[in-house]
Amino acid sequence: MMLTHRLYAKLYLMICLMVIFLVTGCGKAQSPAVPPVQPVEINVSAAMGLKDALGEIQKKYEADHPVKIVFNLASSGALQTQIEQGAPTDLFISAASKQIDELQKKNLIIPATRKNLVGDRLVLIVPKDSRLDLHSFQDLTNASVTRFGMGVPETVPAGEYAKQVLGKLQVWETVKEKAVMPKDIHSVLTYVETGNVEAGIVFSTVAAASDKVKVAAIAPLNSHEPIIFPGAVVSSAKHPKEAEAFLQYLTSSDGMAVFTNYGFQGMQ
Repeated sequence: MMLTHRLYAKLYLMICLMVIFLVTGCGKAQSPAVPPVQPVEINVSAAMGLKDALGEIQKKYEADHPVKIVFNLASSGALQTQIEQGAPTDLFISAASKQIDELQKKNLIIPATRKNLVGDRLVLIVPKDSRLDLHSFQDLTNASVTRFGMGVPETVPAGEYAKQVLGKLQVWETVKEKAVMPKDIHSVLTYVETGNVEAGIVFSTVAAASDKVKVAAIAPLNSHEPIIFPGAVVSSAKHPKEAEAFLQYLTSSDGMAVFTNYGFQGMQ
């Protein structure tokens, strides 16, 4: 009789352990680990002159939104060509209306999403320790200036604006042989910082980002087309809604606060 009770007790214990094992196992099977949500990746092609401001905005935006922003920074003309050739791009921000206009004519952007973000000024800069007597764009005709930097007018908006100013002041034909024309505006800044040229023509926001140069002159009013940075969602965008949301943020009070801090002018 005692043996029977012991046998029942062992069987009861085994059954309890099996039930616990099955319940625990089923619980795990019914509650699989939830994988983290992968952020949507937005490809943004933007003018090189916006580099620093966009970098700060990116950190703020990604902290509050499930997106990852990948920037492709270059001259606006080069970016336009890339988009025309099918480069994966969700949002394009140019340093001039020309590139956006041309893409719109080819139905490569969504017109309804187009926005003017900010404005800027064009300035003549020299190295911080320069002793050249330069106080205006016309002074580039001085014999003391042998080389000055400006972007390629056909692909770099700052270069196009520079040519407009020099043409308006009727000195372009005199100084064009002195012009050194790199592929983007930041290269112009580097040339001036390193003394490879005696002066350079850049946006005021680019000049303000360097402590190695100083502004010698500001382009006269009405000497060039208005400097406007427009943006638009690209027609072939993989994530058009997310791209437009980011563009909306850029023109919001939070986005504009960052641009203003970097010296850009609001469009309101």
